[in-house]
Amino acid sequence: TTKVGWFMERTNLSIMGFDADVETYLIPGFKIFEHFFTVPLGIYRLYKTLEYRHNLTKGGPGFECSLPSYSGAYRAASAKGYQWLLLDQRGTGLSTPISAASLGNFETAEAKADYLKYFRADSIVKDAELIRRELCGGRKWSLLGQSFGGVPPLASNPDPVYKALYCQLIKRNSIYYLKYPKDIQRVRTILRYLSTNTVILPDGGFLTPRRFRQLGIAFGEHGGFDAIHQIVILTANDIEVMGRLSYRCLEKISNRQPFDSNILYAILHEAIYCQGEKSNWSAERNMTKDFDFSLEWLEQNEGKPVLFTGEMIYSWMFDDYAELRPLKEVAHLLAQYENWGPLYDVKQLGKNNVPVAGVSYYEDMYVDLKLSEETVSKIKGFRHWITNEYQHNGLREGGEHILNTLFRMLRGDYDGYNESQV
Repeated sequence: TTKVGWFMERTNLSIMGFDADVETYLIPGFKIFEHFFTVPLGIYRLYKTLEYRHNLTKGGPGFECSLPSYSGAYRAASAKGYQWLLLDQRGTGLSTPISAASLGNFETAEAKADYLKYFRADSIVKDAELIRRELCGGRKWSLLGQSFGGVPPLASNPDPVYKALYCQLIKRNSIYYLKYPKDIQRVRTILRYLSTNTVILPDGGFLTPRRFRQLGIAFGEHGGFDAIHQIVILTANDIEVMGRLSYRCLEKISNRQPFDSNILYAILHEAIYCQGEKSNWSAERNMTKDFDFSLEWLEQNEGKPVLFTGEMIYSWMFDDYAELRPLKEVAHLLAQYENWGPLYDVKQLGKNNVPVAGVSYYEDMYVDLKLSEETVSKIKGFRHWITNEYQHNGLREGGEHILNTLFRMLRGDYDGYNESQV
């Protein structure tokens, strides 16, 4: 079994069905209820209805929910009388979290891989449905999904996803270097240094040129360009002034890369797209020549910017990241596994009669717009809003505006969307 922990809030609303021993406490604007459920590792039957008040399915995969604040989307929904259920999806947060240490309980790589196969979206949905039935006694709920929990591609393998995302990533690199042209030389200096020195991070990982380039994952969020620019300046300055990288610099870099603390984000990242096919290190296979790099490349392309990579997972990460190293064989087994079950019932989506509205971001670097539009076209009645006002973390940056707009779309008093007829 695995445990599912979650928060329930809103100070001025009655909350039903809680045991006396459930821990509660107050934060500004909310009353928090810490509740746990025990669910089977494998659930083979889905119930027919979705019910309760408001459930947030988190992005990732592999990230827990943080404590809410009375602002943004939380305030928008609470003002309309909603309570929130913030689900730590299985394997994250307080829900039997997965780590290299916890997987050490299994004797073989094959056993670890078999266990991890139960931590995809299909299992998360079944957990939510079991909790809904146990907690809510048949009442309906509303679902709010973001990223991995939002409008993902209905793909059978990750190849079309990464082919699209690499194109978007090239554009984001161009914008970054247009904003910070002096970083072209700084990044080249940093990568030359990392190519000729062994740099060990505070957690025991290796800071290699390929790992440094992964900082580009931030290019798809509001403030990401500026945050990485500050790291580039600090790193280049350390090399110039001290001839080495300071602890402060190494810590800042490590803190921008969550793969050690949330290993599901790495080890199941490509598997979230798989239905009856293997991922086979899709991002690695589909990387274009635009992202080529080596010392020889630097010498042959003087003054040319080196492109950062984004939200892609590569096999070498299980060498460079300390917490991922023990799982290298497990990662390869999962990358070659092809008997993944179905994640979506496209025929049923075409018969959907549940009100649904969603937003896609025109320049989203993590979820390709065209692939999202294909998904929307298969869901009957989906009211789709496309905007260039936000990046991928729009719900965090402009949650109140976004959620209020989605509510208006559901009521039918907002004209700026397309509706799927299927």
